[in-house]
Amino acid sequence: MPAAIPTEEEVLGYFSKLSNWGRWGEDDELGTPNLITPEKTKRSMGLVQEGVTVSLARDIMWDATADVPNPPVHFMVESGEGWASGDKVSGRPNAAATDYIGMIFHGYAVTHVDSLAHFFWEGKTYNGKPAHMVSTNLGATVCSVTAARKGFISRGVLVDVPMIRGVDWLERGEGVMPEDILAAEERCGFKIEEGDILLIRTGQLHRRGVEGPVDRSAGSTACQAACLPLFHERGIAVMGSDTGNDVSPAQYQRVMQPIHQVGITAMGLWILDNANLEDVAEACRERNRWEFFVSIGPLRMHNTTGSPVNPIAVF
Repeated sequence: MPAAIPTEEEVLGYFSKLSNWGRWGEDDELGTPNLITPEKTKRSMGLVQEGVTVSLARDIMWDATADVPNPPVHFMVESGEGWASGDKVSGRPNAAATDYIGMIFHGYAVTHVDSLAHFFWEGKTYNGKPAHMVSTNLGATVCSVTAARKGFISRGVLVDVPMIRGVDWLERGEGVMPEDILAAEERCGFKIEEGDILLIRTGQLHRRGVEGPVDRSAGSTACQAACLPLFHERGIAVMGSDTGNDVSPAQYQRVMQPIHQVGITAMGLWILDNANLEDVAEACRERNRWEFFVSIGPLRMHNTTGSPVNPIAVF
């Protein structure tokens, strides 16, 4: 029988039921990636059989679209145009092209990880750190992305939900349920284990490629809150998908983004938003193999609440 969508009261109970506060010490700011032990990383390297690499990131684009009204900004500080036309008036012997890039990487376009300073609940973030420790003046003075300066290097597992359901993509506003993940385990022959990086393909990025971008008000698919107990039970270190990782329109009045609100503040779960899982899904289907070595390296940006990333899967 399919699992029922939990009530909001049940989801509110997850904040205490699924809490990892104090599990790795009262000063811990890393959370679930503590489960990626050196032994786990070493075992994951044994998954490399061919040396074939696959990027799990989207291209960062500069043009505004219906679903990205405020895109990242890029302009050239220096270029080679003068040199290309033979203009050497400047007399600079070491002329070079340089770029400026500015972006709000949180959102629905840039592939990025959220640090544990990104969300709050009742005035606190993970491990009881006060929300005011993340300020406009100083940034994230607790739980910043630099807690992940060693990166996340572990076994990656792909759950391809459209393949499991026999559809092209999940509908907007529809959530991935625990039985989808359990069905993928049974069909694909893997078991999600402690310290894994769990990747959930919904097909929404594929749909965008087929139909084009739509306004964010159209909604989005993602894991439903019902998946949170399974994430906690299995001890995943990082979870990500090809969406912004919360179902919209919101399914609850108070806990409007439960994957982020419960996952980050209670569980200390690092979240990978807006991944490109199309290429890795194809690679998995070609091999009939749904586990691989994966490396995610956040930038060491001082006092920030996350970082753009280009995760690499290796088969």
